[in-house]
This record gives sequence, structure tokens and C-alpha cells, in this order.
Amino acid sequence: MFKDKLSLVPHLPGSYQMKNASGVIIYVGKAKDLHRRVSSYFNRTHTGKTAKMVSEIADFTYIVAGSETEAFIMEINLIKQYDPKYNILLKDDKSYPYIEYISKPFPKLKVSRYLNIKKKDNKKLFGPYPNAYAARKIVNLLNRLYPLKKCDGNPKKVCLYYHIGECLGYCEKKLDQEKLIQMEKDILSFLNGNDKILTDKIKEKINTYSETLNFEMALELKKELDYISVVLDKQKVELHDLLNRDIIGFFFDKGYISTQIFFLRNGKLVGGTTDIFPVISEAIDEIETYILNFYSRHEIPKEILMSQELNQEVIGTILKTKCIYPTRGPKKKLLDMAELNAKINLENELELTLKDEYKTEQANEDLKEILKLPVLDRIDLFDNSNLFGDFSVSGMVVFKNGRPAKNEYRKYKISIDKNDDYNTMKEVIYRRYYRALLEKTELPDLIIVDGGINQINACKSVLEDLNLKIKVCGLRKNDKHRTNDLLDGTTYEEIQILKDSNVFHYLTRMQDEVHRYTISYHRTIRSKGSISSILDNIEGIGSKRKKELIKHFGSVTKMEKSSLEELSKIIPMEIAQNLQRYLKARKESINNKE
Repeated sequence: MFKDKLSLVPHLPGSYQMKNASGVIIYVGKAKDLHRRVSSYFNRTHTGKTAKMVSEIADFTYIVAGSETEAFIMEINLIKQYDPKYNILLKDDKSYPYIEYISKPFPKLKVSRYLNIKKKDNKKLFGPYPNAYAARKIVNLLNRLYPLKKCDGNPKKVCLYYHIGECLGYCEKKLDQEKLIQMEKDILSFLNGNDKILTDKIKEKINTYSETLNFEMALELKKELDYISVVLDKQKVELHDLLNRDIIGFFFDKGYISTQIFFLRNGKLVGGTTDIFPVISEAIDEIETYILNFYSRHEIPKEILMSQELNQEVIGTILKTKCIYPTRGPKKKLLDMAELNAKINLENELELTLKDEYKTEQANEDLKEILKLPVLDRIDLFDNSNLFGDFSVSGMVVFKNGRPAKNEYRKYKISIDKNDDYNTMKEVIYRRYYRALLEKTELPDLIIVDGGINQINACKSVLEDLNLKIKVCGLRKNDKHRTNDLLDGTTYEEIQILKDSNVFHYLTRMQDEVHRYTISYHRTIRSKGSISSILDNIEGIGSKRKKELIKHFGSVTKMEKSSLEELSKIIPMEIAQNLQRYLKARKESINNKE
């Protein structure tokens, strides 16, 4: 089919892009030899995901690069730009917990997560840790052993922590600078790998509690010491330096790659991460792309140990770090352990992964057939939420090829100040797709609105004005707030779907997700809703009375708890009655919603 065009592809490094019949890029790859790689899709038999991708190719383009390094960078940038359907391995949105030490204005420890590695700059971060539990356990223990600031805000008086010696009295600035400096030195020393400091401190505290006959606290700290000792023993490795390094192992079988990345920090094995994903191109190319994508989101260590099959020079140049293949010694043992774990993980998880992929993709395929759509790669779902006419919001979630694409989710604060589902839906649909047309971003194959004919008509009205032809359906819930009916937006007929089918479970999952996302945003907006915006709804309360109420009460909660007499001291009785009625109705509405 592409014989003439393939003959023109050069034997040079670069990136290639596969397109479907609609001209949408469905896969981006890179190659040392573009001619050989692109031709391989059309001159041999494929299976699995590769075969499915090839069946959808209607055209291809390519960009020649000056070097293999340039081809790598080009591929990553194009994948981020187009988010192609078959580059599924590049959709990792995991974040890992770190312990963050904050020195100013007061010393404090907290567990932090960062998806964007640029946000980690100039912060004292230690980790990543295998899970948030392990990180919180250490933070809680350090808070017990050292007088760090434990409360939020800045209270006027010292609290119980000060009186029991677990705080230096930061709120009254009763600070012992020598203690402060020594405490920071100890904590940073431990987080940088000096375990003895912490274990000695725990033993010292145990002795103190024992001498004062506080055996309960002594026993509790003994358990903490045992836990820390077990954790530290598990983390021990044979390397005698304190260099931060990662070890990357992988295993390829039956069209799938399993990866295992170990994190070594300050000479300790603090955790790791695993992934399994299908291969579309060459296995080595896929794993190299995976590595670059992984480190575009996560901390880049000083050294990475990896297989000799991978291009250490190119990866090291792009990541600006040292990439090596160890041939012997403890480093080689660590790499062998990572590769063994990758192999075991694939053997244990492959069957479950294949079943999950089949059920998800088949449900999406079945929905496509039910709705008689030529393509169903992307679904946009919308839900609205408001509270007593206040804080109207909408949420949009996106499912691509049967899976949530969380980086595509969007939140909308609605300008309408009343309970009006029809116009709320019109506003959010207009804002979403007018912007999509302006910015020429990807449009969905299907729009699902949470609701019935009213919401469908609102959506269709805007799409017609924008001259967009996108299939619209509505999902209605029953009186128990469970997914019940799928309405065809063209015929307005209820589409019969078996309640125990994969398609019905798929629709339920999507509706639950958009509802969860929208309600979560609504609660955030509501919690941030200022007193001022609430008082704007009360007739007779202008800017002067608003300021007086805020100054006297300080919060909506205090106003709700205040008697009519207390309110009438600030505002006239009639207006106080209106305010009290409004706050009562608002509270009842919140309770009913939740």
C-alpha cells in the first residue's frame, strides 16, 4: 500500500508518526534507521497490539534527526504534544512520597509528593519512599523525638507539646538557638543516611521514660525501634558510598515488557516501582523511551545502573547523569536482582494484565458497536454540581481507549448563580469546545452528559452553534443514584444494555468517575467560598454591613451558631432573620447533598 512512499524514507535516524484515516496521529516512534523501522510495519506479520495499530494506519510521516539523541528528544516531545493512542507506556502519572524538611520560618517535617520535578528545586527532599506509610512513620517518629513545630498556623500561646518538651515554643518565640541548630543537624544527618543518630536518640528516650517509670511510653518507643531496625536492615546494601542511584531492570516476553526500578538513596534501598506495558515497536526502543519519560516526571539520580542492551551514552546525555552497565561486584548483583524481579513480576501479573486489557478494550469496542460509531477512541463526560444555587461547577473527565486520561480532566467554575442545569450545561460545553476549536486540540468521538433529555439538548444546541458533529448520549441514574439508563442523543430512545455486561460496568465506572471528580471540585470550591460571597446573597447586606459581620464573627460557622439576638446586634432584626433562614437552609442543603 505504501510501497512508493516507503522507498523514499531515508536510512537516517529520526522520528516517525503513524496516522489513522482521520489524520490523527496514533503512534509516535523513533529509529536509528527510519527506512528499516517504518518498512518493518508493512513487510512482516504482527500480533497483539502491534497488529491492531498497523490495521489502523492510513498514512505515516517522519522527521529526520541529526543524531540518535535528537531522535530521542523529538520522539518524547511529539508524544507529549499529540498523546497518541498507542503510546500507552507514556501515561504514567504516579508520584512518589518524599520527606520534606522546611527550616523557615520554623523547622518542620512533612510528606510531599511532586509530579513535576521542577517544583522540587531548592527544597530539602529525602526519598522517594516506597509508600506514604513508610514516610509518615518516619516523620511521626522524628516529631516525637525532636521538638519540631507540629501545629498549623501561629497560635498565641504555647500548647501541650511545649509543656511536655516536644516543641520549642515557636508561637511565643521562646527559642533556644543551640537546641535548634543541633536538632536540625541531627535530623538532616539521619535523613542523609546516618541511622545511628536516630537509634541512639530512641534508646535515650526509652531510658528516660523507664527512669521516670513511664513504662507504657518506653514500650511504645521500643516497638518503634524494632520497626526502624527491621526497615534499616532491609535497606542495607553492599555499596559503601552514599550516592543516590537507581537500578533499572526489565524483562520482555509475549509482547509485553516488565520494568523494575530500584531507588538507592544515601546508600540505602528505599523502594522501587514496577510497570508492565505492551510493545508496539522494538522492545529496546520501547524501554529506552519509557526511561526518558519516567525521568521527565521524577527525580534524576547521580547514577543509573542499566542493561548493556540499552544505549547508556544517549540516555545519559539526555538526562545529564551517569548511566553505566556494571559487569561485576555488588552493583552487578543489584542489577541482576532488578532484572529477576522484573521477570517474576511479568510471570505473575501478565495473565491478569491481559484479562484486564481485554475486558476494558472489549467494553469500549462493544459500546462503539452499540452506538454504531466508526471510531471510539476518546469519550468526554460532563457532570454539574451546585449547592442551593451557590458555587455552581462542572467537571469533565476523559476516557481514552477504555481508560481514564487524568491529564485531560478539566474543572469549570460556572458563572450562573442559580440551580439551572440546562444553562450550566450550555456554558460548560461552549467553553470546552470553543477553546478546543481555537487551540485545535483533540475532539472526542462521543460526549456523555450526566442526565437526561434536558442536558442532551443543551449540549447539542451548543455543538450545532459551533458546527460540530459529535455523538451525544445521556446517562441517567435511578432513585438510588445508581447508573440506570443510557439515552441516545439522536433518537432520545433508551438503549437496552444488560446490567451484568462489561459495557454497563464500563458506563457505571465512567459515570462514577465524573461524579466523583466534580463533587470533589465542588467541595473544594465550597470550602474556599468566602464569607463575603455568601453574604452577597442576603438582601439588605451591603459592603458596610458585610465588613461589620466579618469583623465580628470571622466565619460562616460562627454565624450559624449565633442566636438571632447576637446577629441583630450587628444588623437590623429583619435582615438578621433573613440571614439566619438562609444559613439554616444552606446547611440543610449541604447535609442532604452529602
